[in-house]
Amino acid sequence: MAEPGLHFTPPDISTDTPGAVEATSAVGLTEREASDRLSREGPNEVPDAPTHPVLRLLRKFWSLSAWLLELIAALSLILHKQADFWISLALLFVNAILSFLQEQRASSAVAALRRRLQVTARTLRDGAWRLITARELVTGDVVRLRAGDFVPADVRVVDGELRVDQSALTGESLEVQKRSADALFAGSVVRRGEATAIVTATGTRTYFGRTTHLIESARPKLHVEEITTRLLRWLFVIVGTLVSLAVALSVVRGLPLLDIVPLSLVLLISAAPIALPVLITVSTAIGSVELGRHGVLVTHLAAVEDAANMDVLCADKTGTLTMNRLTLGAVLVQPGFTEDDVLRTAVLASNPADQDPIDLALLRAASERGLLDSSAKTLSFVPFTPETRRTESIVEINGRKMRALKGALRTLAELVDLPPDTVAEIEARVDEEGKKGARVLAVARGDDGAPVRLIGLAFLHDLPRPDSRRLIEQLQSLGVRVKMLTGDGLPVACEIARTLGLGDIVRAPELRAAEKDGGLRATELAARAGGFAEVFPEDKFLVVEHLQSAGHVVGMTGDGVNDAPALSQAEVGIAVSGATDVAKRAASIVLTEEGLASIVDVVKIGRSIYQRVLTWIINKVSNTILKAGFVVVAFIFTGKFVISALGMILLVFMTDFVKIALGTDRVRPSQTPESWRIGPLVKVAVVLGALMLLEALALLAIGSRIFELTGDRLHTFSFLTLLYFAIFSIVSFRERRPFWRSRPGWVLAAALAADALIGTAIGFFGMAELGPLPLGQIVLTAAYALICSLALNDIVKSVLTEHLWIAPRRIQA
Repeated sequence: MAEPGLHFTPPDISTDTPGAVEATSAVGLTEREASDRLSREGPNEVPDAPTHPVLRLLRKFWSLSAWLLELIAALSLILHKQADFWISLALLFVNAILSFLQEQRASSAVAALRRRLQVTARTLRDGAWRLITARELVTGDVVRLRAGDFVPADVRVVDGELRVDQSALTGESLEVQKRSADALFAGSVVRRGEATAIVTATGTRTYFGRTTHLIESARPKLHVEEITTRLLRWLFVIVGTLVSLAVALSVVRGLPLLDIVPLSLVLLISAAPIALPVLITVSTAIGSVELGRHGVLVTHLAAVEDAANMDVLCADKTGTLTMNRLTLGAVLVQPGFTEDDVLRTAVLASNPADQDPIDLALLRAASERGLLDSSAKTLSFVPFTPETRRTESIVEINGRKMRALKGALRTLAELVDLPPDTVAEIEARVDEEGKKGARVLAVARGDDGAPVRLIGLAFLHDLPRPDSRRLIEQLQSLGVRVKMLTGDGLPVACEIARTLGLGDIVRAPELRAAEKDGGLRATELAARAGGFAEVFPEDKFLVVEHLQSAGHVVGMTGDGVNDAPALSQAEVGIAVSGATDVAKRAASIVLTEEGLASIVDVVKIGRSIYQRVLTWIINKVSNTILKAGFVVVAFIFTGKFVISALGMILLVFMTDFVKIALGTDRVRPSQTPESWRIGPLVKVAVVLGALMLLEALALLAIGSRIFELTGDRLHTFSFLTLLYFAIFSIVSFRERRPFWRSRPGWVLAAALAADALIGTAIGFFGMAELGPLPLGQIVLTAAYALICSLALNDIVKSVLTEHLWIAPRRIQA
């Protein structure tokens, strides 16, 4: 959006680059010209080299679970078990197609995210500066570049100086200086300075032919995957030991080895996390879509997971805790000057092309008072940097040159050499306004080579957001402590902290001093403080590092190029609305709306996803113990396998793929930060798995005696026993409290019902080696599993979860 009434007149531009780019007028391209060129040249992007869908589908047949299914199918063919062969083959293709479709869905999500989160460019169109997406740029466009920007196309500098990082393109590690007439290549990063430039090439015609993306396609390895991988190694050891025992006994008892191998392979499949990748994809995709509705764009999957563990949030004051809309309040003038003099000079030391909040506040105030001077011509402009802490312009008005400056009071006081008593007097007034939450801006000028004089102070107000205090209390009720970071002085910071109910504010220089004295004192200070004032961007990295040293999982908000190290260091780096491209790339979450509300949503949704994954882990551990133990223990006591390889294959896939629906389940996020120390929960799962195993074996013993089960009917009875226990255990384990305290989501409920109906139909009508059973036996089996799972086992689960999992976490919190 263009700022009404604010225009910038660039110098006349002509280029002699290849392609003979036309001279651009003083008002930039018109929208019609830009549209015509966009039609001729195409969008400013380089399409990624696509991988053929057939190749991606074929890769799905090259994995552990695929190999095991292929081996079972081959053995079934050799043993002339046609039904086993075709069902194994069908499951192999179903598995591959489902995984392929989920991968396509994930790729589509990344593409959609790229469309929503694109590199933007400040562009001069029809005489007004506006933000457009980089893909809309065309040759001849006038663009404004400043620190933190990605260079969106090949450009030639026409005004200003820059320090750029071209390491991603050329491999050079050192920054390169660029001045007027120098070429800049798409994909470079502006580290320092500001400049106006003209676009010389776009898209595939750029020198390096690369598009800069804020979203990478690479999928990071998640903590949950690392933990479940370790867990599943132990499951493989347990199942492998049981299978080895069964094979050894089979050999001793003289059973044909080829009849044993398929079932052994299926038992190993039961320990494999076949559905886990799809479950995580579904959970994170649903979570990302839901967060997108709340104005949150997730750029790294691990961020949603880490948000569940986050217990400290370091929040920028401006834009996160406050409105980020500065308004001019009081103006304190020095003798011999007026308020209008102060405001005019402050405006001359501003640059509307930068769309800086301070500059825009001053320009709005000057426009309302009719003080904008169209005759003023800017000859040079030096932007604000954390080192100089001021902006400076050389302007020409009616043939006379003037030097205009605005910035930090102490910086300009030193520059104009104010007497100490005058500085003390001014600071007393500043402190008085600071207690009201005002930000001070010193203004100075020098006329026609005369010494620079301080002409006054402008006080700007950025009021706290109406919902900030409530949202801070909400985060604290969720176990997340909020710390405010601001570059403002201590009085302003303390006033805002008092309004928002935050703790004691400490000056950042005190943290740096503590760092020099010893890391431990700095760590204690970072953990104790309610926030920091007078913060430089590099201090944010220091705060994050010391909080992590104290054992905290840290979230950090930021918007500038110098915030990138802190955003990368934090477990949850959050680029706030209006952040620079570099900050967005460094962050794992990008907010498109201001305030803390979106961060509360991130925490709640992250914890919901965590709970869904925990439910999968409990089910996986307990059901693996149930299935493997049931087959092997029954074999030890009966001397025969009570379920066929076909029945076990169907069981594994029917139960594992129903668990994918856990990714859509209705869950209750916890009120405390989560932790991946899940040892106690695994113990709960092991106890429940052993309990289900005893109950299932008891039912098998009763059924064999009463119903005289043999052959195919025995296989079917065992299949239904394990299936019903698996279905009802999901209903129980999805809720940490008694199962009836919450209803499952409709997708999970439908999947469980479908599983039960299909299993019951197989039991009643039979399938290949699974003989039909009378309806009464099927009902008895289902009723027994329901009573054990939702009565006895649910009580045991609730008690164990409370004492081994929830209670220790409450104590820790």
